[in-house]
Amino acid sequence: MSNKPETKLTRRTFVAGSAGVAATLAIGPALAAGKTLNVLSHKVHQTVLGSGDGDLMAGWCKANDAEIAFTTFDSNPLQDRLFREASLKETEYGVGYLIDNRPTSQIAALFEPLDAYQKQDAIEDFGDIAPGLVQGMTVDGKLIGIPVRHATQGLFYNEALLEEAGISAPPTTLEELIEQAKKTTFTSKAGTPVTGMVLASDLAVFPVMFARAYGGDFIGPDLKLVPNREALEQGLAALRGMFEAGSLPRSYATTKNDDQVTWLQQGRAAFTVLPFARGAQLNNAEQSKFPGKIKAVPFPGAKAIQGKMPMASVVEAWAMSIPKNAKDKALAWSFIKEVSSKRVTLGMALNGNGPVRVSTYADEKLKAGNALAAVEAKVLSTARGAFPPFPEAARAQATFLEEVQLAVLGRKPVKDAVSAIIERVKPMMPA
Repeated sequence: MSNKPETKLTRRTFVAGSAGVAATLAIGPALAAGKTLNVLSHKVHQTVLGSGDGDLMAGWCKANDAEIAFTTFDSNPLQDRLFREASLKETEYGVGYLIDNRPTSQIAALFEPLDAYQKQDAIEDFGDIAPGLVQGMTVDGKLIGIPVRHATQGLFYNEALLEEAGISAPPTTLEELIEQAKKTTFTSKAGTPVTGMVLASDLAVFPVMFARAYGGDFIGPDLKLVPNREALEQGLAALRGMFEAGSLPRSYATTKNDDQVTWLQQGRAAFTVLPFARGAQLNNAEQSKFPGKIKAVPFPGAKAIQGKMPMASVVEAWAMSIPKNAKDKALAWSFIKEVSSKRVTLGMALNGNGPVRVSTYADEKLKAGNALAAVEAKVLSTARGAFPPFPEAARAQATFLEEVQLAVLGRKPVKDAVSAIIERVKPMMPA
C-alpha cells in the first residue's frame, strides 16, 4: 500500500477506490444522510466491514440516519495523522483506529476516556473481549480504546518435514521445540537443505517469546525492565544454542519477516513464529509446496513454567478511539458499540479480521473456514503486547535487538548482552 490516503464516503451506497476528490464529487442531495461520521483508519478496517449487500454497518447507518466516511492510510502515517488531528482545537474525525503500542501517557491524554461511556451504555458482553487486548488499551488506569483487531503469534510447523525427521507430534515444551528444530536441520528427501527454525532478527517479538517461555520478559506490563534476568538469559542462551547448532539460519542477522513465510512455503524451514492469520497464506496451493501440511500450535513454555504460569504469546492489536476534540462523541460511541458487537465481530472475522472476542472462535461458520480457530482462541486468552507503550519505546526496542543479535551470533556473552540491555535501556524508561 502507498501512503496516499483513501476515502470511502458512503458505506451503503458508494464505494470509492482511493480518491477523496471522486468521493467529494459523488456527494449529492439524494445520497445525503442526516449525519456523517468521519473515521480515520487503515484500509483493512474498512474492508472487513463489508460493502454492498454484505455491509455489516448498513443497519446502524439506517437506524442513525448516518453515513460513515473512511479516510485510510498505512499504519505509521495513520498514527501520525491521528495524533495530529487529536492535537487540534477541534477535529472532524469522530473515531480513530489506534495501535496498542503507541499510546504513551501524553498521547493517551488526547483521547476520550471510555470507562464512563462503558458504564452508561455498555458494549455487549465486554468481558468476552480478550483481557490482554483491553489491558493494552488501558493507560494510566483509563480505557482509551476498544480492541477491534489483533495479530497473535503462534508456532507454525511443516508436518511433512517433521514426519520425515521421525517426529510424530509437534512440541509441547520449549525444550522439545529446540530438540525438534535440531532434528529437522537436515536435507529433505526432495534435496532441499532444511533449517529447523527461521526467525527474523529485526523484530522484538521472537526474543520476547523466548524470554517469556522461561517466565521472563524484556519489559513487563508494569514497565519493569527485565523483570526476571535469569529468564531473559535463558531465552537468549536458547536462541544462541540453536544458532550454533545450525537450527537457525546462517543468514539470521539479515533474515526478515517475509523470509519466514517463503522459507516455510518452500520447505526450507520446519518451524517459524507468525500470526495465526498467516495460516491461509502458508497453505495457499498456488504459493506453497506443502498446502495443508503447514499447521500451528501455541508457542510452548519451558518445563519450568508449565502448570505455574501461562505462556503469554505476543499480540499486536488495533483499537477504536474517540479524540477528545471530536464533535459528536455520542455518535462515535454508538459506532464503536456496533462494531464491537458479537454480530459484527463475527462478520468481520468471516471477512478475514482477527476477532477480539474469544467466543467468536467457537462459531461453526468461522471454524469451518479456519482450522486454527480453536488454538488461536486458546492463545489469545493469555496473550499480551511485546512491551507496553512509553515515549522511548522504539529506541528501546532497537537497542534491545542490537544486543540480542550480538548474543545470538556469539559476538558477546549472553550475560554481558543482558547487562548491556539493562544498562542501555534503563535511561530510556519512564521515571
